[in-house]
Amino acid sequence: MIDSIETEKYRCFLYNQGLMPYLDAHQWQRSLLQDRINNPSLDDVLILLEHPPVYTLGKGANSEFIKFDIDKSEYDVHRVERGGEVTYHCPGQLVGYPILNLHRYRQDLHWYLRQLEEVLIRVLANYGLSGDRIPGFTGVWLEGYKVAAIGIKVSRWVTMHGFALNVCPDLKGFERIVPCGIADKAVGSLADWIPGIKCQEVRFCVAHYFSEVFGVELVESQFEESAYS
Repeated sequence: MIDSIETEKYRCFLYNQGLMPYLDAHQWQRSLLQDRINNPSLDDVLILLEHPPVYTLGKGANSEFIKFDIDKSEYDVHRVERGGEVTYHCPGQLVGYPILNLHRYRQDLHWYLRQLEEVLIRVLANYGLSGDRIPGFTGVWLEGYKVAAIGIKVSRWVTMHGFALNVCPDLKGFERIVPCGIADKAVGSLADWIPGIKCQEVRFCVAHYFSEVFGVELVESQFEESAYS
């Protein structure tokens, strides 16, 4: 298990959002990141939300992992600047976007990815479930099923994008892609092990363990559209 950071507690604004269109959240993240590049003294941010159904591809993602014609598709598809292959977001999946200045923590992307995995592994442990890492891959698995995907972008050591934890989504949307480009490992959700579980309860658990792993003080905040529009 990765130890929590032994340092002073930085403040991190927590935005507990509901359902937000992907492009709105993406624009918000970009605005927060640029503000922190311009002014590194600004506090960190953690956004927790859900998205309407949407497919996203990392900047180098292979479109062959999509099983439908993007140009003639009824589905919402976006290529963005994060790392990783194609993934799917939908209601019932809890998405976390940390906007962190890694100068305050450790300037090491592998370390940061492992910390995000650790947050989610502790969340699973809270429910009596044993989450696993698989060497060579990023994300968290549960009894061989991938329940959490991670894809990040870092600019001047400020992070954006983040993680997606399958709590109780309709998994049919994953059938139209090769999730994260991994063909031989199925996708699962916490609801497969804990029937009736909902994002609303899990988001508080995620916030708690995020605070614990990164050693930050979370400050609940309210979203204002004018902050990025």
